[in-house]
Amino acid sequence: MTSPTLPAQRDAAMLGNAVWTDLAIVPARRPIVAVPIGSCEQHGPHLPLDTDTRIACAVASALAAAIPRVLVAPPVGISASGEHAGFAGTLSIGADALELMLIELVRSADWCDGVVFVNGHGGNHSAVSRVLSWWPTIERGDAHAGRTETSLMMLLAPGFVRHGAAESGRTEPLGDLLPLLQRRGVAAVSPNGVLGDPHGATASEGAALLLSLVDDLVARVGAWIA
Repeated sequence: MTSPTLPAQRDAAMLGNAVWTDLAIVPARRPIVAVPIGSCEQHGPHLPLDTDTRIACAVASALAAAIPRVLVAPPVGISASGEHAGFAGTLSIGADALELMLIELVRSADWCDGVVFVNGHGGNHSAVSRVLSWWPTIERGDAHAGRTETSLMMLLAPGFVRHGAAESGRTEPLGDLLPLLQRRGVAAVSPNGVLGDPHGATASEGAALLLSLVDDLVARVGAWIA
């Protein structure tokens, strides 16, 4: 397994840092564009609203460090978060609008060899499942703002983790909570917005989780472009 590269080493792979003439020169193999998809939604009382976006950006940037053909696009930071309605700070465009936006985004990218959506938010499932995308898979990970995401954020943005405000939420398997969650949203299931237990999270656990996610994504994209 390879170690994720630090953010400062990824700047050359950021699409937003290029000028159009850099990309107008057609190389033997055109670039692949990785688009991080996050969200702006509550993540309990201890994690910032852009948690999903930060994680998706970190994974996409590590992909670019591992595969030089990959350029990382600016993230989609507002997506389908309707299930978090009722929590202050949540912004959502809905699944239908997100799906249309992603389709049009791919159509516009005719100068590259392909687009990979690196999705960091489970609520985007119905939209991104209809296009080529990658989803994080973490065995025994909790669903939302629990130990998994807290560990990742302690690694990626420790200054934004409010340890003193961390609270446990509903810890049942997500499948048990899903019917009510889909009908009435997260607030009806967990008043503090947490689906899991953030206690015990560590940055070292976050590093191991990030490494696992990156290795999986690199393998999948590598097989796709081979």
